[in-house]
Amino acid sequence: MIFDRLKRFSIVLEGAEGESPAAFSPGQAVSGRVVLELAAAARLGALRLRALGAARVHWTESRSAGSSTAYTQSYSDQVEFLSHRDTLLAPPDNGEATVLQAGRHEFPFTFQLPETLVTSFEGKHGSVRYWVKAKLHRPWATVKKAKKEFTVIEPIDINTPALLAPQAGAKEKLARAWYCNRGQVSVTAKIDRKGYTPGEVIPIFAEIDNCTSRAVVPKAAIIQTQTFVARGTRKQKRSVVTSITGDSIPAGKREVWHGRALKIPPVGPSIFQCRVLQVEYSLKVCVDIPGTSKLLLELPLVIGTIPLHPFGSRTSSVSSQYSINLDWLSTILERPEAPPEYSSVVSSPEAEQSLAPPCRSELGDILEGPFFAYIQEFRFRPPPLYSEVDPNPPSDNMRPRSMTC
Repeated sequence: MIFDRLKRFSIVLEGAEGESPAAFSPGQAVSGRVVLELAAAARLGALRLRALGAARVHWTESRSAGSSTAYTQSYSDQVEFLSHRDTLLAPPDNGEATVLQAGRHEFPFTFQLPETLVTSFEGKHGSVRYWVKAKLHRPWATVKKAKKEFTVIEPIDINTPALLAPQAGAKEKLARAWYCNRGQVSVTAKIDRKGYTPGEVIPIFAEIDNCTSRAVVPKAAIIQTQTFVARGTRKQKRSVVTSITGDSIPAGKREVWHGRALKIPPVGPSIFQCRVLQVEYSLKVCVDIPGTSKLLLELPLVIGTIPLHPFGSRTSSVSSQYSINLDWLSTILERPEAPPEYSSVVSSPEAEQSLAPPCRSELGDILEGPFFAYIQEFRFRPPPLYSEVDPNPPSDNMRPRSMTC
């Protein structure tokens, strides 16, 4: 049976390293091959290929109707981004099967990705996935299938005016406990820009005024918000990507953050252009107030894929992300070397020839022109040899000049 003769049936994509999926950008060509290994000669039918990409969301919600009746509501939706079909091995026109000999057989394929695609994503209630699937049809046997996933990364350039604009905000809260006014807490925060890439450091500039009678603790965190949409209903999941905690602020004191560093870990980029799924980020500066709810200040963030250009920033904080290599300065000697002798650069015959006036026979009729003039004053001899000893030292009887303002 052919089932026993088929040793391997798989898909190999160009650009893949090991077990990690290959990564592509919208508009790029995807190339690969379907590998088929046979232990013996076998009769095969058609070999078809299909590439798919879609965003899918699904979740359930339990609802109650009355005191004892409950039911579960399901929400699902999807958007297709990619659909490509190709036939790599077609059956003959007479309807007979194709006979392949034992050994390894490869069937290459190439297809173009659309110019607009959404970044691959795996979330709580939805995902964006791309894959290639191959189907091998065999006479009197089940269809053999192979599947290979790949990653698509939508480019988000943070070097745009909207993403380079600073973000700032201020908020205040009145702390109360048992209907007693314990004072007010206020926070003002600012970041240099809206767009960042994973691995960058966000410098946070903030002022926290604690006018209450108790100590408070400031914190900062990057929040990821996943939004899923189906049948007009929205489902959100918020998670903390990374966070830092500041020092406790005593009662009646003020704390100032002069660029407190918050590093962005490896996370997926923001997703906006999808009808059923969005991924957004924000920077939250909060203050824990004992006895009452937290004071929260939220600043929008966009996580991109194209990092900041080292010469395109309008802020001083970017210089911390790009270091200038100054190692070449160490090669400069403390005392400069003497310049080379003129004779070592230009030999005497060559110097005399270059300083000699041109012959009239060589110039021909040029000397007759009204604009030609050979200036004899430029016929200088080579300069003297360089020496660090002054050939004309000052005389001891020379009286120094007095400098007056």
